[in-house]
Amino acid sequence: MTRDTSGPSRPMAFLDLLRRFLSSRHRGGRVAILVVASATLGVVGWSGNPLTLPIAMVFPALWCLAGSQVGAATIAAAYFLGASRGLPEGVSIFFGSDLLLGLALWLTASLAFVSVHAVCWTAQDGWHRPIRYLIANVLMSLPPLGIVGWANPLTAAGIVFPGCGWLGLAMAMALLMLATTKHRWPAVAIVGVVSLASSVLWVEPESRPGWVGIDTSFSARREQYADYRQQAATIGRVKAAVADGASFVVLPESALGIWTPTTEALWKTSLEGVPVIVAGGGVVLKTDGYENLMITVTPAGSNELYRQRMPVPVSMWQPWSAGGADADFFSNAVVELAGVRLAILLCYEQLLVWPVLHSMWMQPEIMVATGNAWWTGSTNILPIQRTASIAWARLFNLPLTMAYNAPD
Repeated sequence: MTRDTSGPSRPMAFLDLLRRFLSSRHRGGRVAILVVASATLGVVGWSGNPLTLPIAMVFPALWCLAGSQVGAATIAAAYFLGASRGLPEGVSIFFGSDLLLGLALWLTASLAFVSVHAVCWTAQDGWHRPIRYLIANVLMSLPPLGIVGWANPLTAAGIVFPGCGWLGLAMAMALLMLATTKHRWPAVAIVGVVSLASSVLWVEPESRPGWVGIDTSFSARREQYADYRQQAATIGRVKAAVADGASFVVLPESALGIWTPTTEALWKTSLEGVPVIVAGGGVVLKTDGYENLMITVTPAGSNELYRQRMPVPVSMWQPWSAGGADADFFSNAVVELAGVRLAILLCYEQLLVWPVLHSMWMQPEIMVATGNAWWTGSTNILPIQRTASIAWARLFNLPLTMAYNAPD
């Protein structure tokens, strides 16, 4: 009669199953901690304070610890949603809807970032993870995915390595890649030390002498543009700036409203005898949509200065239908005004990477950042735009002139 040996093996099988279960619970708890930490990075790093921006550079260190592609997707989602947390409220104000539409667009906007970081995650050690992170970052920096490439940790390069230009950008990317290796915590420590030194020596970019940006607080609604009252008030602000010594005045996006011969005549007449060049945002209507521009105005007339490369997707840029704003992805990276080379970042472009690097490659002398943030409400979307502009200007050591229309 043969002996049944199946009995003694059952306790061992149970213990093995229990170990696996406990290990699974441990991994789940670790991912939960990483998700909370990643969301905190997004919220604090993208708070709208330039000095907290380097915190976002810790994200790759958390991403590489995910343990699986599902974990990587969850960690990436937490970071992106934390960084862009103002979007639901902003969308609801812009479209005059409830928060449901804002929440839907918020989640939809995160899909590219989440998918790329999930697909690029790998369990392999060595050089695989830093290369995979580099690929993920590049994909989210360039079109087409870069169209929604917000909250890129690389933006912090200007805070960590101010004035270092392309070398500083390369060093920041090297630290982000290093953070995905076993040397992640030394990389994080380096970012912390350098950021602390930078904060002690903090100096915000200044405007070029004679250049002044005028912030406004005109209320607006979707598809509402500057009327006569607003135009007259803006002209008064320009004349006051000239009286204080300004030669070049930058106005916010949409400050000039829909640009027509009548609007041009109003500005030309009002600026007669005023020694100034005004650069302001305006809209030019076309048969199949419109162009969002920066326009220069002097007593002698007006000229198109800059055509927006990347309008806001969905609300402005609607390639699936007629009536939206044109997008000129790789045109007019640098424009010239009175012999000075300008890099202009018009509103949404300040949240992306490729418009900035496109302009910096052409070696501008000044950076100009404008926007119309009437729809941002109580969110920190506008401070984030300002922070990103400041960071890029510091990285390339450029004078910066900013002008925004902010909510009351």
